[in-house]
Amino acid sequence: MNQQPTYRHTQSGRIIWLVLAIAMIISIVAATMAELAVLTMTAIIGTVILLTGWILGSLTVSIDGGMLSWWFGPGVWKKRVALAEIEGFEPVRNRWWWGFGIRYYGKGFLYNVSGLDAVEFRLASGKCFRIGTDEPEALVAAIKASTPRKGS
Repeated sequence: MNQQPTYRHTQSGRIIWLVLAIAMIISIVAATMAELAVLTMTAIIGTVILLTGWILGSLTVSIDGGMLSWWFGPGVWKKRVALAEIEGFEPVRNRWWWGFGIRYYGKGFLYNVSGLDAVEFRLASGKCFRIGTDEPEALVAAIKASTPRKGS
């Protein structure tokens, strides 16, 4: 039995976590100088910051069972596409001003947590999207090894 290769990699959003940590420190400092109402607001803001970090603080990409899947954090936002639908893919560099998270970049959506490297995918339907990764060559190699060969 020939088992398809499996790929799984999680990239941590270091910049996202740094920004969230700075925001949390500022909130705590402001709260120590303020009254009870501000302390309550700071607790609410702090909770939102921690939830944001938990949900958007990492991006996992997986190739398994003929599917390319990617999700942020614990899997709150999960996307999948069949490898057979992928018509082309290549490592690319994102523009720094495109930022992090989920963004529209002109051709399609970008899913990114850190850095500028990504892999751009073109589907048979004509849609494009990019997945940010700190190891684009490994992701490309895994897709090449997992993609069904047409005509073979």
